[in-house]
This record gives sequence, structure tokens and C-alpha cells, in this order.
Amino acid sequence: MLATSTPCEAILQKAHVKSSNNESKYKWCVLALATLTHSFAVAMPTMCMPVLFKEISEDLGLSLLQIGAIWGVGSASGILTGLIGGSLGDRFGAKRTLELTCLLVGVAGALRGLSGSFATLTVTVFLFGFLIQAIPTNVHKTCATWFSARRLGLANSIVSMGMALGFLVGSMISASVLSPWLGGWRNVLFFYGLISIAISVLWHFIRPIPGEAPSASNASAVPLRQALSHVVRLRSVWLLGLVMLGIGGCIQGMLGYLPLYLREIGWPATGADGALAAFHGISTIFVVPLALLSDRLGSRKAVLIAATLMTTIGVGLLSIARGPAVWVSVAVAGIVRDGFMAILITMIIETKGVGVTLAGTAVGLVMAFSRLGGLISPLFGNSLADIDLSLPFILWAALASMALFALYFVKEEKATRADD
Repeated sequence: MLATSTPCEAILQKAHVKSSNNESKYKWCVLALATLTHSFAVAMPTMCMPVLFKEISEDLGLSLLQIGAIWGVGSASGILTGLIGGSLGDRFGAKRTLELTCLLVGVAGALRGLSGSFATLTVTVFLFGFLIQAIPTNVHKTCATWFSARRLGLANSIVSMGMALGFLVGSMISASVLSPWLGGWRNVLFFYGLISIAISVLWHFIRPIPGEAPSASNASAVPLRQALSHVVRLRSVWLLGLVMLGIGGCIQGMLGYLPLYLREIGWPATGADGALAAFHGISTIFVVPLALLSDRLGSRKAVLIAATLMTTIGVGLLSIARGPAVWVSVAVAGIVRDGFMAILITMIIETKGVGVTLAGTAVGLVMAFSRLGGLISPLFGNSLADIDLSLPFILWAALASMALFALYFVKEEKATRADD
């Protein structure tokens, strides 16, 4: 005799299906907010600086070396924060961490606009960089929590596209549109600060992420010390950190220097800023296709090796490129920039021993290496400009080639999480 469900059981089953469907739709709203967070709270407030450096240096009387120091110090301050911020996300929840961090980043970003000297700008940029690094680690943890293995690469690529789009728009409009419209570089920084604070308010109203306890502390989460102790023992995480040391240093140095370099060799301001915007624009276009390619090939490592090789070639060519060749070099390096990040972060989360539970800690540790590279790279690169304006690009290409060497030793893990 066939078992039949009671009316109550049928109602409960329908309610469960409806709840699952609603949650499936809601996670795309969360992904949209995570993408906007990358664009407006991280990318635009960060990438506005290179295109505003000319105006800032004239106002504050800064040298090229001082500009390099300011650009690098923001990375230095985030070395520890990325790791701690990721661990806090693992312990207290990504939602709460993002809500608080976006608020503090907005305040710190606005404080940059109050700077009146090299010293005060250095301090405020340091504070801004100290706080902002906690955002990307928790954005990607949010993706890992809401999306299963089948769609994790896609989710990470979409939020990375948000980062790329923010870099593009920030480099395009900050100096040429917002500064004249708002009345100078200081007001541009105030404007971005207010947007970050508004993003914080939006996170406040987002539903708790599945698996996060409603209390101030998630009782099922791994304690901070235990999480760090576990992650630092993983060989693949350290190797991926060395990859990010090379790539992060290469890209950070190049981005801060390129607009100034092009102006020095005679390019108009619009062309110099346009080259930086083109780098981010082509990255925005290719970020999702690259992530999908890694899914189709079944090998993230193969795509990362190809992407690192293209970065090395593109940045290296900038040392000799002139005229239209500059655009080609920028395109070669830019195609893979944010796609690389999306795939690498997915690879970190898929590493054996990491998973969703320790995603924030592991991503934070790897990103700390990127910030270390971002500190060293502009200082050494910009100092080489005193010898020859093209030499910094050779240094940064060498850093990227170091990442290529480290990738060779990374063991690729296959995702084991269930599909959506």
C-alpha cells in the first residue's frame, strides 16, 4: 500500500519548496550588493588616487618618490588587516563585518580629503588602507557561503567584475569629471566616503547569511587562533600567497605609476588617464569569461598560468612601448587582471582544509602577501624612475614572473561541495 502524505505534511513540503526558491532568488540580491560594495566602497575610492595624484602633488608640493610612498603605504597598512578581517568574518559573520567595515572605510576615506601635507596624507591613506582590506575577504566569504561549488567561480567572477568596473569608472571620472564638478580632489574623497557609509547601511538590512548565528558571535565558528593556526599550516595557501606577492606588487606598482609616466613622456592628461581606464575596462569585459573558462577546462591553475604570463609580457612591454603600442601592452596585461583574482580566490576556497568555514582567514592570509607586494613595489619602482622612466616596468614584470614560478608548485584541488 502506497504511503500518502497528510494535508499538514503537504503544506509543510510546499512551504519548504517556496522558502528554498525565495532563498535562491535572495542570494542574487546579496551578490548584487556584494558587487556594488566592491565597486563603490573599495575600487572607486582606491583608484581615484592615481588620477588625482597630479592635482594633489601640485596642491601639497609632493615629489614623485613621495607619491610612490603614499601609494605604497596604503598596501602596507592592510597586510595585517586583511588577515584579521577575514578571521573576524569567519568568527562573527561576513555580514556584520562588512556592515562595520564599510562604515569605518567611509569615514577614513573622507579623512584623506582633510590632509594638508605629505605627513597627514600618508597617515590618512595608511588608515584607509588599514581598514579597506577587510572588505574583499568578506565579500568573497559571502560568495562562498551563499553559492555552492558549481556557481562559486561565477559568483566570485561577478564580484570581481564589480571591482574591475569600479576601477574603470573611478579612473575615468575622478579627475576629469568629479573633481571639476565637486570643486577639487578633497571633495571627491568626501563624496566617496559618503557612498561607502551608504553601502554600510544597506548591509545592515540584509538577512543573516545562511549558517551565521543571529548572536554577536557564531558559536559554530572556529576560534580565531585555531583558524589561523590551521590555515598557516597549509602549503598551498603559502604558495598562493607568493603568487599574490608577485602579481599584487606588479599590478599595484604599475597602476600608481602609469598615468604619471605617460604624462612625463608627453601624453595629455586625458590620454594618460584613459590608458588606465582602458586597463580596467578590458579587465571588466573578460573577468566572467575567464572564470567560466576555468570551470569548463576543469583546471583553474592552467588559466592562472596563462594569465600570469600575459601580465608579465604586458607590463614588460610598457618599458619599450610608445604611441599605439602602449594601448596594446595595457590590453595584454589588463585582459586577465580581475579574472585572475576571481579564479585565484576560488582556488583558495577550494584548497583542501579551507572551505567555507575558513574562507575568510585563508583569503585574508593570501591577500596579506598582495599588500606586502603593493608596499615594496611602488617604493622601489618609483625610485628607479630617477635612473630611467622605463625601468619600473621591468621590475614589476620580474615580480610577475616570480608569481609564475610559484604557481608551478601549487597543487590544484577539485571542488567537493554539492551543486545548487
